[in-house]
Amino acid sequence: MGGHPGGPGIVAVRGAHATMSGEVDVCVVGSGPAGLAAAAAARRAGAGRVVVVDRETSPGGILPQCIHDGFGLEEFGEAFTGPEYAERAAGDAACVGVEFWQGTTALALGPGPELVLVGGSGRQVLRPRTVVVATGCRERTRGNILLPGTRPAGVFTAGTAQRLINVMGVLPGRRAVVMGSGDVGLIVARRLHLEGCEVEGVYEILTRPGGLVRNVVQCLHDHGIPLHLGHTVVEVHGDRRLEGVTVAAVDADGRVRQGTRRRVPCDTLITSLGLIPELEILRGLTDGTVDESMRTGLERVFLCGNAAFVHDTVDCVTACGRLAGRAAARHAAGLRWPRRVARVEAGEGVRQVVPGALSELAEAARFHLRLDVEGFDVEVQARARDRPLARWRLRAVSPTQAVALTAGPARLERLRQDRTLAFVARPGKEEAGGRIHRR
Repeated sequence: MGGHPGGPGIVAVRGAHATMSGEVDVCVVGSGPAGLAAAAAARRAGAGRVVVVDRETSPGGILPQCIHDGFGLEEFGEAFTGPEYAERAAGDAACVGVEFWQGTTALALGPGPELVLVGGSGRQVLRPRTVVVATGCRERTRGNILLPGTRPAGVFTAGTAQRLINVMGVLPGRRAVVMGSGDVGLIVARRLHLEGCEVEGVYEILTRPGGLVRNVVQCLHDHGIPLHLGHTVVEVHGDRRLEGVTVAAVDADGRVRQGTRRRVPCDTLITSLGLIPELEILRGLTDGTVDESMRTGLERVFLCGNAAFVHDTVDCVTACGRLAGRAAARHAAGLRWPRRVARVEAGEGVRQVVPGALSELAEAARFHLRLDVEGFDVEVQARARDRPLARWRLRAVSPTQAVALTAGPARLERLRQDRTLAFVARPGKEEAGGRIHRR
């Protein structure tokens, strides 16, 4: 990659055969958008030596395979492709002195913190002052949902198909079915169509699309690709190569409706079944809950980006990484590790809330929520012992889009009055379409 000043062309990437030595203030695991933002922010906040380790040979995470535009509208005020965004983010980190250790895998993390790394030069142990885990997320596969049928070639996750087409120049097949309507699945459906593959349809088990409205319109409607809501793939057919799938309508509980099964001939099945935060490096050490500054339950270890909460846009991922990087720099400089004073939980109408804790040092907080409420004029409350401590009024919400709520010093002081608080969401007016989706 190369191009504008400050791009990855100037990034001094140390090879996998190099040996790391000397003290490190902040070590960031993962060179995707969250990791790059965390590293740059840590340097700007005064951290001395900041290194990024990643198993891939170049920075950017998933972005280099995302050749469509739309990245950076919030962060930079203009639309970039994925490779352009990665180039800008990596160049920004390089310009402030971040070191890149590409081709290096973080095998294990322990208290201290202590990182076990492996690259071309073998195994190394690094003891940085702070660690930021920015490992992103992975795709849910057909094995995760126990999809019945044979195991032929031709079944791909949406991300794998995207990499095959955009990076390797390989078309996965000639006639495809897409299972699930997550954003990556929608984008891949369009990409397959543009490359001449017949996309028979997108099948979504829920009664609403799983991706953003703009992606449903731009990727499906604009290209005449059918979207079948309340339908799913129930069986895979084929010996060596996929020959077809059986699809069916389902009820509200996900059970197949009698008489709705039909077989669809295809040689490619793309699964877009959701994303799972990649937390293997933290297994057995902490549960992945973070506080308002992205601190985990393991001292001097932070978690950010999609590894902490699957965000809707890369701009939100970047902002999350920046928050963690600044905090990591402060603790690397000697700021004491705070105790947690309140636990934050998801209550009625709320599927997930991050952060899941508030510390004694909290001066402000930005809460990210996934709601099960859909409609207009929706009220979100933070409650403790059935008492509302804070309220936010939202004009319109959907379960497919995350909600961000800000709490300043005064509101945060109220939220810390109790050891446990829960966020709840109340549906809006019935005439406005307000309702709760039961899962």
